[in-house]
Amino acid sequence: MTSKSPSALCEPCAGIQPHWRRAPGHAELVQGNNRKVDRGQGQATITQYVCESCGTAWEYENNKANLHAGWSVVSR
Repeated sequence: MTSKSPSALCEPCAGIQPHWRRAPGHAELVQGNNRKVDRGQGQATITQYVCESCGTAWEYENNKANLHAGWSVVSR
């Protein structure tokens, strides 16, 4: 087993296109809780994910009014 630094993204996480709605995640992301947030033009749903491989925490914002919502890294 190879040791990874805590800040290293695994290859599948590194391939996720951030800040683009409808960009795919990858198979090792485990879905967590979601919440609704008021964004002015309506509500957005934000869902939390954690990568089983590298431990990176992600959020995916589904906001139909913002094409640049999508994936963002929360922590590694």
